[in-house]
Amino acid sequence: MNKKWAFNFTKIIVGAFIFSLAVNVFAIPNHLGEGGVTGLTMILYYTLGIAPAITTLIFNGILLIIGYKFLDRLTIILTIIAIIFTSLFLRLTESISFITDQTIIAAIFAGVLMGFGMGLIMHGGGTTAGSAILAKIANKYLGWNTSYALLFFDLIVVIPSTFIIGLQNMLFTIVSLYVSTKVLDLILEGFNPKKSVTIISEKYEDIAREIDLKIGRGMTLFDGQGYYKKQDKKILYIVISRQQLLPLTKIVNKHDEKAFFIINDAQSVVGEGFTKQITSE
Repeated sequence: MNKKWAFNFTKIIVGAFIFSLAVNVFAIPNHLGEGGVTGLTMILYYTLGIAPAITTLIFNGILLIIGYKFLDRLTIILTIIAIIFTSLFLRLTESISFITDQTIIAAIFAGVLMGFGMGLIMHGGGTTAGSAILAKIANKYLGWNTSYALLFFDLIVVIPSTFIIGLQNMLFTIVSLYVSTKVLDLILEGFNPKKSVTIISEKYEDIAREIDLKIGRGMTLFDGQGYYKKQDKKILYIVISRQQLLPLTKIVNKHDEKAFFIINDAQSVVGEGFTKQITSE
């Protein structure tokens, strides 16, 4: 338990440092914006000269009080740690900057570092507060994908920032947000996202046999019944990698072109044959 706490604590600190570098090294020196609370702190910096380290602590503290009712105790504690270290690192890295005449470079690297930093913090069990708290709430109660919920809430702040940073830099900021969303998605869901596939076919035996032979992935067989004709049906359920989806589709179509199958994204797969789940308890 102590080792797990230490590991999560380390991930949060490293994530906070990387996130701070994204803001101070790439975003602010190149007059880019950002979404959520970070975006608001940057707007206040551009207009009033207030250090983001201060406003980040204040705004996130307020949102943390709001999120206290919706998040579990452990997440709250780890988020407080993330907020404190993010504010500290924002202060310590104020003098570091990378200014480029190719703003797209700054946007891409800001997005990569922000996504990676947020990913480490969330992987450690915390949040970066701000819109991340809203995203956690949306994920918990609405079932929204965390990274895309973040993008939604961030755009609410980014679009009006056009009046401060200009249209061109606002568009570059959207590029940065998109990059950070993809990187965050990669960190949270892994490098090899899984697909869950449900197959309904009278040729289920032939399909299952060839899947087992050529793809080598286990399957589950369910009993089902059609609603109108009340006919008994066999339903195949299988979880595969994205790379295995095309071979599986070819197998199904080979044996039954009229087969009905549903393909869904599987955000987290735990169990034999797949990676173990990382928890923050």
